[in-house]
Amino acid sequence: MRPALIAVCATALAVAIFAGVRQAREDAGASAAPVAALSRAEVSEPIAGVAPELAALRGRVNVLQRGGVKAFEAQLRALRGGPVVVNMWASWCGPCRIELPLFQREAVKQAARVAFLGVNVADDADAARELAARYPMPYPSFVDPRYNIAAGLFGARALPITVFFDAGGRDVVHQGQYSTQADLARDIERYALPPSMRTRP
Repeated sequence: MRPALIAVCATALAVAIFAGVRQAREDAGASAAPVAALSRAEVSEPIAGVAPELAALRGRVNVLQRGGVKAFEAQLRALRGGPVVVNMWASWCGPCRIELPLFQREAVKQAARVAFLGVNVADDADAARELAARYPMPYPSFVDPRYNIAAGLFGARALPITVFFDAGGRDVVHQGQYSTQADLARDIERYALPPSMRTRP
């Protein structure tokens, strides 16, 4: 009986290891190809049918907005009633650099129905401007030098972090990097969009 039990356990362990290795390879393959950044002209291109409040955000490409928590919360209140995606980033955050092109593309793709905002966390001002010039964001970012927004409002401990708000203002916090645009789009639909606006069942 004991040899049979050992054989069963060994088989189960081998299956688990194989599954883990396979998943790791799939995950690596999904994030292996870097996504090219869009240019400022591409993220600034006018999009028909955009509501005035969303058009106003697109008119603030790469703006590093000061004002701290009060300014950030005022902006959220102005956008209440629609889906909002907030991406927290910094020039010193390697994973942030990888996912910024995904946010560029998704913000352009979803421009007519989803508001995007950034939060630039504990960053050097010149380095932040340099990164924003390299990856132009079609929305403003709120400067958060002391983690008052990231940690104070959302309990952030590390970057990157993305927060999804639905039309009622309820939020879901996603910790960690997005590796593919499909993953980001899936979470926007899952957490921010009402069922009537979703393309997936």
